[in-house]
Amino acid sequence: MIGRGMNSTAVIETENLNKVFGSQRALDGVTVRVAPGAIGLLGPNGAGKSTFMKCLLQLLPMTSGSARLLGREVGREGREIRKRVGYTPEQDCHIPGMAGCEYVTYCAQLCGLPFQAARQRAHEMLDFVGMGQERYRKADTYSTGMKQRLKLAQAIVHDPEIVFLDEPTNGLDPKGQAQILDLIQSLWKQFGITVVLSSHLLHDVDRICEQIIIIARGRVLVHDTLENLKARKRGAAEVVLAGDPGRLQSACAQRQWPCELLVNGHVRVEHKADSLNPLLALLNEIKLPPLELIPSPNALEETFVQALEISHA
Repeated sequence: MIGRGMNSTAVIETENLNKVFGSQRALDGVTVRVAPGAIGLLGPNGAGKSTFMKCLLQLLPMTSGSARLLGREVGREGREIRKRVGYTPEQDCHIPGMAGCEYVTYCAQLCGLPFQAARQRAHEMLDFVGMGQERYRKADTYSTGMKQRLKLAQAIVHDPEIVFLDEPTNGLDPKGQAQILDLIQSLWKQFGITVVLSSHLLHDVDRICEQIIIIARGRVLVHDTLENLKARKRGAAEVVLAGDPGRLQSACAQRQWPCELLVNGHVRVEHKADSLNPLLALLNEIKLPPLELIPSPNALEETFVQALEISHA
């Protein structure tokens, strides 16, 4: 795989992008400018995430508005865009009867690689995603995890500049999810391929993404870096205690700090400061040493919930 350097040019630009199906508005005036990186596209099922990606990939026509992908105008430069873009749909996309290596080779040829180069790249990518031992098996016989790896291999076989991944951890157990996420993270971290990860799973996005786009009801509600989102929530922490949490709750009430006992036994405290020092001082004062302090533990979840509440208001 060819490594790419970081640059400041937007990889995705949309202006008042709309998509309407009959009476349903799937995308409602989406305007974004997205820099290269690992990008999380978050939203509940039916929010418009897949429709947004399909419009960018020209799998669906836009109703109105405009979009540019990798500097190319969507709708007018389709052939040039497709050479530089990879995509894994949410649904299975293998061809029945084909072995894994045959299928990925075929996908590489569709992207313009000659047969010999396509076959070599297919074997390299199947090794990369951990499917080397299964490459000659029929794709129909693959498990869910194998099919997800196969989809990833075909999406990157032509060395794209950006890859769109629609719910790539669906149907996987925790170990399989972690392995796929590690592979996806390496695309950007090691090879400089921009990744757009569409998911309704906050954990997946929080683990590997640097930028966050939250979509609900076809509208972009949040577009920011994960670091900025966490910085906004810096005045909160979860405290893990060996002693009585009631003492901490009483002390927080005296300072008018919101304090909540969570179902996992942790105490969530909004200490309203940029550092944990005031909270540590309070715990020392009431002689209640913490077992652990977790700063801003649920920043992404809180932002996500707040955004959805706004969308339903």
